[in-house]
Amino acid sequence: MSQFAEVAIGEGKAYYKGELLPGAEAMRRAGVKPTDLTFKEGLGLINGSQMMTGGAALLVYDAERVLKNAVIAAAMTLDALRAVEHAFDPRIHRARPYPGQNAIASNLVKLFAGSQIMADKTGKVQDGYSMRCTPQALGPSFDTLEHVRKVVNIEVNSAADNPLFFPDEQQYFAAGNFHGQPIGMVVDFLCIALAEAADISERHTNRLLNPVLSALPDFLVTGNGLNSGLMVAQYTAAALVSENKVLSHPASVDSISVSADQEDHVSMGPIAVRKCGEILRNVRVVLAIEMLCAAQAMDFYKDKDGQPKRPGKGTAVAHDLIREQVPFLENDRVLHPDIEAVRQLVESNTILAAVEKTVGPLLLARDVELPRPNVAY
Repeated sequence: MSQFAEVAIGEGKAYYKGELLPGAEAMRRAGVKPTDLTFKEGLGLINGSQMMTGGAALLVYDAERVLKNAVIAAAMTLDALRAVEHAFDPRIHRARPYPGQNAIASNLVKLFAGSQIMADKTGKVQDGYSMRCTPQALGPSFDTLEHVRKVVNIEVNSAADNPLFFPDEQQYFAAGNFHGQPIGMVVDFLCIALAEAADISERHTNRLLNPVLSALPDFLVTGNGLNSGLMVAQYTAAALVSENKVLSHPASVDSISVSADQEDHVSMGPIAVRKCGEILRNVRVVLAIEMLCAAQAMDFYKDKDGQPKRPGKGTAVAHDLIREQVPFLENDRVLHPDIEAVRQLVESNTILAAVEKTVGPLLLARDVELPRPNVAY
């Protein structure tokens, strides 16, 4: 931040079009006038409070879209594995009125509505936890997102500075509103929420690839004696999920005293923001792998005339967009280009935009109005 601030005032060094230049020259070539600082603006440029708050705001924006993509990926898996639909009946979820859980259950039903694949009943009584508990497992991530959003909204509309001046009263106070604990803690919480979205996604991928659980060809490819199919794609997902577990260790529980013990407790919020960004990038890849596997699984379902059975209203949109970029896997090939193509569809929100255009906006926790429990403890 200090190096950035140097360049902003025409000092230090910066790259412009790949060339390292003195800050003033880099600014001149870029056509940007150096900033003439006034009262407290120097501190504003190097203080961590606004940096972590700005980073957290960007994370909330991206996390909302990533978690919606997670619901689409889950719906594709549930569709492809012919999940028992009554697990998503709204009456079940109203009986446990968490907004996130209810939002996800509603979204799932909307996404796989009309599926010809799910219409072919299996006779199962219930599915494994990662399938039938998708609203209950992913819902808290939606609820956490709303809590983080609330805290960030408070922070961006606050005076997080020191000292504070109150001109009407001709007073100023040296105090501690700069402390980043509110942001540091909720971003740590968001790390867990995003990591868990990847966790359940990888479990979905596992069920898609395991023929004992899916009743589909081994690793979603025929001729499995010669082909390993999408097997190794799960290795990538599993590795990223494990990496996220390390990155989910809270930064805010750590603090090192500096400045002769004047600054003896800090939030470590910038570290929380940075590692949350890494988790977010990992989650996109894990979701892309689940979507890739689910699209492959869907293509094995044919009607009696050999025609493909259509997935649900929303899941079909996601399937078709993936197939525009990635062909059906007949024989083994390098999988990285396939994963990367779907990851880009996730990161650009191409799949999300197309799905919402077809089925309407996917609900977030804040969109759900539920009665409050009668008893409070």
